[in-house]
Amino acid sequence: MGSHQSTVDFILDQMSAVGAVSAKKMFGEYGIYLDEKMVALVCDDVLFVKPTKGGRSHIGIPVEAPPYPGAKPCFQIDGDLCEDRDWLSQLVRITAQELPLPKKKKKAL
Repeated sequence: MGSHQSTVDFILDQMSAVGAVSAKKMFGEYGIYLDEKMVALVCDDVLFVKPTKGGRSHIGIPVEAPPYPGAKPCFQIDGDLCEDRDWLSQLVRITAQELPLPKKKKKAL
């Protein structure tokens, strides 16, 4: 089905307190980045945050589901929680702190 740009824009606005968040389109869906780290995905207009120990503590009892068939489970963040700007920004901040920086791609010779 693919996600709507308006959904992604809303989610980015809700996370804006955390810093430089951005989205990159991927196969009709979106990756959500904080600085260089992919912290979440938006698939079928649903937010999925990468699972981390700190994120799990922040959420309490998370709903876990794969964002697309064959993917590893992520924390599924429902609409009501997406509307809590402070809570969502804190979750993204905690998640980014625990995720490693992406590996640098080797340049072709």
